Amino acid sequence: MKEIQNERFGEERALYGLSNTRVANCRFEGPEDGESALKEAQNIELKNCFMDLRYPLWHDDKVVLDEVTMTDKCRAALWYTTNAEINNSHLLGIKALRECESISIKNTEIVSPEFGWRSRNIKADHIQIQSEYLFFEAKNLKLNQMQFKGKYSFQYVEDMVIDNSTLDTKDAFWHSKNVTVKNSIVKGEYLAWYSENLTLINCMIIGTQPLCYCKNLKLIDCEMEATDLSFEYSSVEATIRGSIDSVKNPKSGFIEADEIKEVIITEDTKYPAKAKIRIRTKVGS
Repeated sequence: MKEIQNERFGEERALYGLSNTRVANCRFEGPEDGESALKEAQNIELKNCFMDLRYPLWHDDKVVLDEVTMTDKCRAALWYTTNAEINNSHLLGIKALRECESISIKNTEIVSPEFGWRSRNIKADHIQIQSEYLFFEAKNLKLNQMQFKGKYSFQYVEDMVIDNSTLDTKDAFWHSKNVTVKNSIVKGEYLAWYSENLTLINCMIIGTQPLCYCKNLKLIDCEMEATDLSFEYSSVEATIRGSIDSVKNPKSGFIEADEIKEVIITEDTKYPAKAKIRIRTKVGS
């Protein structure tokens, strides 16, 4: 590969169409305020670079970023890009990843209010993310060791696995399909309404009115904390360790727990509440 080292680029499309090149210790900044520095690039590596300008990596293919910092001024950094690796980096601009495919992210900090929209085939490991709308309408995601803080995460996501993660969110997983969450803490209000084929395994679920209007919902060996008015109008199979604050009008299936403090079946329920409620018998009682 060719190499570019220790340079500054501030012009419009400064390295447009670059190929087969390693860019090291370079800065993309300056009074020229140029955009799209590496648009239409192919087979490039960026090592220890600083990026402070908009739209740097659009329509690129075969990209490696290692120890790259993109500031909050580096808006919409990767769009329509394929086959990229992002390692040991900081992505701090809004809309940092969108309409991308086959992206690997490791050991990276992300602060991006609209991250990952409509992207496909994303793998992430050991990442920290702050985002208001995370992975909207994304598909085929594998996320491990993720620390997430935000609001309306994973809406309309399809085909996703999350493992060993902590999600401090709000309306997560709304209208999602074919999602599995394992060995994780999921904290948020109104969790996963209107989801389909959501499976939670060995998870701690925290927050009011979770898991309503769900289709084919499964909870396996989970715990629930401060989860009142759970499972309304959901078809559900749930085995819960410990207590549930309250269950309201579950549509079908079964809910099994050590304790359910309150079961609410209202006369004006829109759908018949036919789920079976099972309270485990304590040993020796």
